[in-house]
Amino acid sequence: MNLSSQLHQTALGNSDKIAYHFLDQQQTYAELDASITKFASGLTKLGIGKGDHVALITGNSPHYLIGFYGVLRAGATVIPINPIYTPDEISFILLNGDVKTVITLDVLLPLVEGLHKHLPSVEHYIICETGEYKGESDLSQLNVHSKLIGFMKVVGSGDLDFNEPDLLDDDVAVILYTSGTTGKPKGAMLTHRNLYSNASDSGSYLKINNDDRVITTLPMFHVFCLTVCMNAPLMLGGTIIIVPKFSPTEIYRIAKEYKATIFAGVPTMYNFLLQYNGNVDDLKSLRLCIAGGASMPVALLQNFEKKFNVIVSEGYGLSEASPVTCFNPLDRPRKEGSIGTSIVNVENKVVNELGEEVPVGEVGELVVRGNNVMKGYYKMPEETAFTIKNGWLYTGDLARMDEEGYFYIVDRKKDLVLVGGYNVYPREVEEVLFAHPSIVEAAVIGVPDPNLGEAVHAFVVKKDSEITVEDILSFCSEHLAKYKIPTYIEFLEELPKNTTGKILRRALKNVVNN
Repeated sequence: MNLSSQLHQTALGNSDKIAYHFLDQQQTYAELDASITKFASGLTKLGIGKGDHVALITGNSPHYLIGFYGVLRAGATVIPINPIYTPDEISFILLNGDVKTVITLDVLLPLVEGLHKHLPSVEHYIICETGEYKGESDLSQLNVHSKLIGFMKVVGSGDLDFNEPDLLDDDVAVILYTSGTTGKPKGAMLTHRNLYSNASDSGSYLKINNDDRVITTLPMFHVFCLTVCMNAPLMLGGTIIIVPKFSPTEIYRIAKEYKATIFAGVPTMYNFLLQYNGNVDDLKSLRLCIAGGASMPVALLQNFEKKFNVIVSEGYGLSEASPVTCFNPLDRPRKEGSIGTSIVNVENKVVNELGEEVPVGEVGELVVRGNNVMKGYYKMPEETAFTIKNGWLYTGDLARMDEEGYFYIVDRKKDLVLVGGYNVYPREVEEVLFAHPSIVEAAVIGVPDPNLGEAVHAFVVKKDSEITVEDILSFCSEHLAKYKIPTYIEFLEELPKNTTGKILRRALKNVVNN
């Protein structure tokens, strides 16, 4: 089974049920499945099929949904790309990913016009009509005109009796390019088995069902949203509420209007919802909140659950694992600060430098095994061999496991700060800073120190303008060993984040270096 076939089966049993809401639009499962089939058929008529790579450069919209499943149904491979990437970033992925066709927005036509001369292998640009393009009224004046075709034209050219190609479990369905925090992005090849098994297993673990209405505000090109907010609900007959852009006002509104039952987000989103001065009852229909993408401070989790009277299940994943490996279970106690236990059919363990499992409670590297682990990095056999050893995916995250099998992320291996030979985990310091009532956000990095090797540098966003560096240092001294107390504290208006809300430590290091 694969995602495309499963969606078709779900549509047969839920033909009149609403599959998604988007602004003033909606489609039933029967209508969505028909659109996907016709789009897949239209792609095939353009010469797109098995072995071809199709880039999907759109935001959260039905275009993304139909485009994603349509490419899979045609037998091709999807490469999702963040539409706000720079031209250089997009160009690198398109070239490295050997992209044959690009699906993108009409508002990005100037970008397409600028890039196409450097991308001779791209044969078609399928343009999603949003009505927002204010550029050249006569598209025939664009140099790239001969390669342009409208998204709805592709759908309209397709046939409902389309004969789908056979999709093998090990065929690559998606290539997800990592954020490239340590260099150029790497393309994680996820197979049909990877994506189907992880959506099925995480959906089952979180008890997602056909009565659920899932707020889909995380970027759909991001693997967390792709699996938990899109694939899992749709394979189980749920309804997704597609939100183009996150805002607390909009989340309160749609949660009330559609009686949403599940919200998934990153810690930054939870912080904005907590700080927002809205009617708490607007979110009372929520039965479950899901957190991932970054570690959630315990103080934030406690305050959110108390205010909204809903459990927040924190989990863990990474692109190379499709992505989910752990979640806090719903039928056992949720442990604050933990990423939970291994989901069904996935194994996690903590190992030392030799790959040997460490005793309970000891810190080591988290490794993962299961049907969710990627096939490898595209055109990077050495990186693949370094990351996957004896079937285990080495995550690069430091973790520990307790006696009940709950895992705790200590920090990224590369973010560890060595102060005078002592290990300082940024997350531990951030937890303390976040607990201060006058601090909204905090992030910690290591900076060079001539005497101790490294020192702790904290960046803080404050809600109380009267709070001083001395106040924060005094608070830290009550909760941290001396060597863990920040040597430097810097106030910022906001912390730099990527499109999913994850704090960009690399950008903070650039602030220090400059």
